[in-house]
Amino acid sequence: MTEERPARINCVLIVGGLYHDMDFARLELLKLLAEDQRVRTRVFEDYGNAEAIREADFLITYTCDVVPPLATQEMLRQWVRDGGRWYALHGTNSVLRLFDNGLYGSPRWAPLMMETLGSQFIAHPPIAPYRVEVADADHPLTRGIEPFETTDELYLMERHGDLHVLLDTEFEGEATGFDEDQWAHARHPVMYIKAQGEGAVLYNTLGHCRGHYDMQPWLDWWPTVDRCAWDLPVFHDLLRRGIGWCKEGKRS
Repeated sequence: MTEERPARINCVLIVGGLYHDMDFARLELLKLLAEDQRVRTRVFEDYGNAEAIREADFLITYTCDVVPPLATQEMLRQWVRDGGRWYALHGTNSVLRLFDNGLYGSPRWAPLMMETLGSQFIAHPPIAPYRVEVADADHPLTRGIEPFETTDELYLMERHGDLHVLLDTEFEGEATGFDEDQWAHARHPVMYIKAQGEGAVLYNTLGHCRGHYDMQPWLDWWPTVDRCAWDLPVFHDLLRRGIGWCKEGKRS
């Protein structure tokens, strides 16, 4: 009798950038990926190893202000269209610059990247509790999930293309510290899928984290250790479900 040998699943995990506790996020994601022994993960800080991404069955990114060159953006778009599944987390869709007026802005410098992701981060209000609602309770990624409250960055974004919104929230008010700071009442995606070609991007905006040293060089010491949605069991459930969704789309 021949022993059954499950096929290997190749993942690329990219964690890097500004103003977040990347060590914490990287370790937490690696622990979740390690729950399935079939998954073999290569880890990078940016998109520089294009060949590794091409060979991956799925991609997970947790970044802030990490934008690949145009040729890599084109490759990522084609990789998704050819059947790749990309679980993009938190600040993956951010481009941040400090403007002369002392406020942070979001230049539209990477339209191809943001089109593939389905959104671009523009601003967020001060971190405070908000309620996350289930926009599609019948989807496998959200089935059985109840509305929940989290204290996290509430992402205000520019949308690109047709998004299947799974979780959302509502907001009206001021995004203090950002150049585009006034926001009328609207519902904002918290988690969505953007299908394209044979593949798709799953985007989850939750998961801010920051340690004492993560605001350097602007601030030597951040006074608190922020874990936000990472402290919630429901967020870990959503991460596991997203990883499962990625594995289901394993390319032949």
